[in-house]
Amino acid sequence: MIDYPAARAVALVAQTGSFDGAAAALGVTASAVSQRVRQIEERLGAVLIERGSPCRATPQGAALCRHMERVGLMERSLFRELPGGAGAGMGAAPVTLSLAVNADSLATWALAALAPFSQSEGYLIHLTVEDETETAQALRAGRVLAAVTATQRPVQGCEVTPLGAMRYHATASPEFLRRYFPQGVTEAAMARAPGLTFSQKDGLQQDWLRAEFGHSLSYPTHFLPSSQSFVEACVMGMGWALNPAPMVADHLAAGRLIELIPGAVMERPLYWQVNRLAAEELAPLSRAMTEAARASMG
Repeated sequence: MIDYPAARAVALVAQTGSFDGAAAALGVTASAVSQRVRQIEERLGAVLIERGSPCRATPQGAALCRHMERVGLMERSLFRELPGGAGAGMGAAPVTLSLAVNADSLATWALAALAPFSQSEGYLIHLTVEDETETAQALRAGRVLAAVTATQRPVQGCEVTPLGAMRYHATASPEFLRRYFPQGVTEAAMARAPGLTFSQKDGLQQDWLRAEFGHSLSYPTHFLPSSQSFVEACVMGMGWALNPAPMVADHLAAGRLIELIPGAVMERPLYWQVNRLAAEELAPLSRAMTEAARASMG
């Protein structure tokens, strides 16, 4: 049987990134936390925490952390069935849910679901921000219980709900267009015009180029890992980029941004995937995420 106080110590070390942080949360010394972690590692025959700065859960440790989250969910469900209802669990430690979303969803609609859910249900949220093509891997690896993903096929052990499609416009400032595209948006001009890239995993701009030109193109790029900064950098003439429609609608209407190719929008379908073992308890979150996404994306 799992030593749950020790397992909670593992989860808190992974969550806070240090033995000191876990000790503060538990109200014990760091050496006591270290002893608990070492004992459960010896009992399970696996290294659960990768010591470092910050400390990280190993794949086996991540699986234990998700198990502890599910235990927390089940405890809350049990408290509601006992005399006194949910109030019977008021003394219990708050449950932290590990979720993954893509940056553009976080910048546009996800908080409209997460904020009221966390307030009404009393959960804490540990959010991992990944490219929508990568969030499914966080589910496969057991790092999160649920995720917004571009993958329609269910990750093993997960349920899938369509959220709608995020619409993107390829935009730049009027001055940028005059400077780099005086003769129109041609392949030669694209090769000279600086673009914006979120990270090395970001393939959205290349997806758009392949859709419009039939193949990928090489172009100079800035790396800028922020959805809001993408929009601001485009407005300031720093580069061109694919930006979510809700974030650039006012700029396009005011003429601060212009589409590189009018009407050449790109849509990326998004899906909500949730671990089946947590699906029942997370049903309110799933409803909130679905409603907020569809209200934003249509």
